[in-house]
Amino acid sequence: MRKLLLVVLTMFILTACNSEAETVSEEKKEVTLKVGTLIPPMTDILDIVKQLMKEEGVNLEIVVLGDNVQPNNALAHEEIDVNFFQHVPYMEEYNEKNNTELVPVQPIYHAVYGAYSKKFKEIENLPDGATIAIANDPTNIGRSLDMLHDHGLITLKEGVGIKATQADIVENSHNYKFVEVDLLMLARMMDDADLVVMTPAYAAPLGLTPNKDALLTEGMESAFAITLVARKDNADSEVIQLLSEKMTGPQVKKFLEEEYADTALPAFE
Repeated sequence: MRKLLLVVLTMFILTACNSEAETVSEEKKEVTLKVGTLIPPMTDILDIVKQLMKEEGVNLEIVVLGDNVQPNNALAHEEIDVNFFQHVPYMEEYNEKNNTELVPVQPIYHAVYGAYSKKFKEIENLPDGATIAIANDPTNIGRSLDMLHDHGLITLKEGVGIKATQADIVENSHNYKFVEVDLLMLARMMDDADLVVMTPAYAAPLGLTPNKDALLTEGMESAFAITLVARKDNADSEVIQLLSEKMTGPQVKKFLEEEYADTALPAFE
């Protein structure tokens, strides 16, 4: 009887130890979260957050993609878990075209939109017939034209706002010519176009900032904050909410205020 009790007790202890070891193993098991992005300061912010997430047991895998279409395609096809490169109007346009359910999680920073020229120092010097380069996706076409309208370079059909297209230009007394190019090609247009409209992310590699170098800038518009985006089916998950929390933490805010004070303003308190 004693031997039987001893065997049972031994088995109980071994089972408890194994169970405890499995629990510890599960606790230490790292979760991987894939985020698609494009260029600085987006990648810089994610580099900061990567270490913060690691401390929480999450491996943040930063996937740098080659154009502004791939991050949404990859997210919609579940190749990545979230992306960080776009504003909400661009996301909504993608959803409408592709019947997808991408959703905003958290706005991170405002990118000051501006118009730059290599040939002219003042907007008043822009000649009749000048070539103006703008991004070729509908939301940025509308954003660009709306900014030019606000500064009096053109007149748009009443009420179109950021949904404007070139067909909505009702007055172009200076006969400006608009060239629509891929977002990632805008910086290269500085040599060819008379004026290039772009965000600071694409102007910064050229040594340009909106406060010092832009001939025109857009007023602050919350709709265009660069935003963390997920799918409807995963946006509320614990790990994505944790990522959102870290991306709006004091480390990221300090980084933006110290390194990108002229170009990227925090969109959170």
